[in-house]
Amino acid sequence: MSRILVVDDEKDICKAIEFLLSGEGYDVKTAVSGEEAVELLRKEDFDVVLTDLKMDRLDGIGVLEESKKLSPETAVILMTAYASVESAVAAMKKGASDYIVKPFINEEIRLTLRRMLEEMRLRSENVALKRELSHHREGCKGIVYASESMQKIFDLIDNVAPTVSNILLLGESGTGKSLIAEIIHCVSPRRDGPFMSVNCSAIPETLLESELFGYRKGAFTGAFSDKKGLIRIADGGTLFLDEIGDMPPAVQAKLLKVLETGEVMPLGDTKSRHTDIRLITATNQDLDGKIKDGAFREDLYYRINVIEIDIPPLCRRKEDIPLLAEHFVKKFADQNRKDIKGFSEEAMRTVMDYNWPGNVREFANVIERAVVLAAGELIQPGDLPAKLSLKTEVAPASLKEMMNVYEKNAIILEYDAHGRDKEATARALGIDLATLYRKMKKFGIEG
Repeated sequence: MSRILVVDDEKDICKAIEFLLSGEGYDVKTAVSGEEAVELLRKEDFDVVLTDLKMDRLDGIGVLEESKKLSPETAVILMTAYASVESAVAAMKKGASDYIVKPFINEEIRLTLRRMLEEMRLRSENVALKRELSHHREGCKGIVYASESMQKIFDLIDNVAPTVSNILLLGESGTGKSLIAEIIHCVSPRRDGPFMSVNCSAIPETLLESELFGYRKGAFTGAFSDKKGLIRIADGGTLFLDEIGDMPPAVQAKLLKVLETGEVMPLGDTKSRHTDIRLITATNQDLDGKIKDGAFREDLYYRINVIEIDIPPLCRRKEDIPLLAEHFVKKFADQNRKDIKGFSEEAMRTVMDYNWPGNVREFANVIERAVVLAAGELIQPGDLPAKLSLKTEVAPASLKEMMNVYEKNAIILEYDAHGRDKEATARALGIDLATLYRKMKKFGIEG
């Protein structure tokens, strides 16, 4: 039952609203002054405060401010005369959720409260869902990032993972599309089902068709027994089709039928079988161009591209490089039993300046090589491939952008190094705690 606090220095109005809302099934308490309302807020929890704007001594703005201090999650709705609407609008900038103009009709109060409580319920469910997804993600493979662009991608993943909608991953080769697909599966309700993956460009057309749809014994020469295709094996789980742009037209037509009917027919069979899959596809090609050229079916494109996630190349998220470097150095140092602590300043500048056309896949390869070759505790420029030192003609970032990237990475590295202890991080950086909070907010660093 939702709890409502009604505040008005006119007792008759308080009683009238209490009678109205109690009849709607709400648990209602009243206060005839701002001071009395604050005392109640100190002692009890309320979902919504419905307060008059104009009151003696502590007015509605004062009640709003105290409510935000004592119970930030409580919604505050202001009641005001028409002449004070401007003040009510200004109060919304201070955190008020809505306002109602006097004289009001009962239905207006009912509808405003219902809408407010529904919005609060949806926000609460969204927070709970994100916590659940975060919990499930703990057991999944991870991606190391600090960039805002990757944070937006994972915010989107948290929103779409619980759904059944098909997802198309776009991005250059080596950006981690297959890993993103596995993470989506891992945090989805299908996490306990199978995750089946196939690269459409790596398998010949005839073999790809039998791998996906399966076949009956005797369907073709060499079919000595029945084979269950990946579409049926993935039943109840996720099927990931990498390089979907290279799928032959005949296979595209059969896949479209599966998506439209939820039925799959193995080669050489006359009976279709039901299948329940969540399809994730990926490509580094221009599917719009392939559609115009007649190489990709437009109707299939709209089936697979319900949700589109575009993964940026590493050159567009260079703030991720220091964290990726730390991650891969530890991984490959452990594998090769070497005591490598990290990069020299010059070596780090070298990897930051390089454009990484092969993206994270190339980056991991370079770091593994450097770890193997490094003679000391720090990777030096000489441990890196010579191509990294060649200057390329790319538009330089502004000095301000470069300083922001450096400052953000410095904060993240110190924050993680000190166990996410803000006071210790501030001391290590030589700044006060208030400055650290301000910079974390500026750079979107989660606390």
